[in-house]
Amino acid sequence: MSTPPPPNGGRRPRADAERNRALVLAAARALFEEHGEEVQMPEVARAAGVGIGTLYRHFPSKQALVEAAAEQRFAEILRLALTDCLSEPEEGRGLARYLRHVGGILAEGRGLTASVAAAVGSSAPGGETLRHLEDAVSALIEQGRTAGTLRDDLTVADVYMIVGGLSGIIRTGSGDWHRFLDLAFDGLRPRGAGPTGRDGSR
Repeated sequence: MSTPPPPNGGRRPRADAERNRALVLAAARALFEEHGEEVQMPEVARAAGVGIGTLYRHFPSKQALVEAAAEQRFAEILRLALTDCLSEPEEGRGLARYLRHVGGILAEGRGLTASVAAAVGSSAPGGETLRHLEDAVSALIEQGRTAGTLRDDLTVADVYMIVGGLSGIIRTGSGDWHRFLDLAFDGLRPRGAGPTGRDGSR
């Protein structure tokens, strides 16, 4: 006699696994953002409501979990760059919106940034994630140049130099990151243009 197929064509175990992974990642991100690198794997399992074995099946090490949380954050930044920033209604202000958003995410998640730096030696994206973010920033730069709000010689490397400074200021608490961006925006505008406001507008 044949064995009946599992319910839903065998999809439920996979759906449960995906749900558990999402629960673990959400719990880990919240804990890392609040407490930084001191967070331990059993704490994450408890916060997610799963067993420690389930946690390790999805993330075999703390480093793997930290990297996944960072990757999720970069994916959210990329999604905003490709949607809200590129469709910013105020012409040519997409890059300013992008940098403000990055600053807000870094300010809210200082602990995660520190955890990533401790785990992998850097809190910057890499690989395909970096390439996609660079493509998005390049599109924002071109949009700003076309609108006349950004200087012609601005490069993606310049923008990431600003992001690096922004990250350092937020991580160390060494200044007002909003003011840092105000000053940076003045340097990004075409030469001869008037000073910019806090939203990146003139």
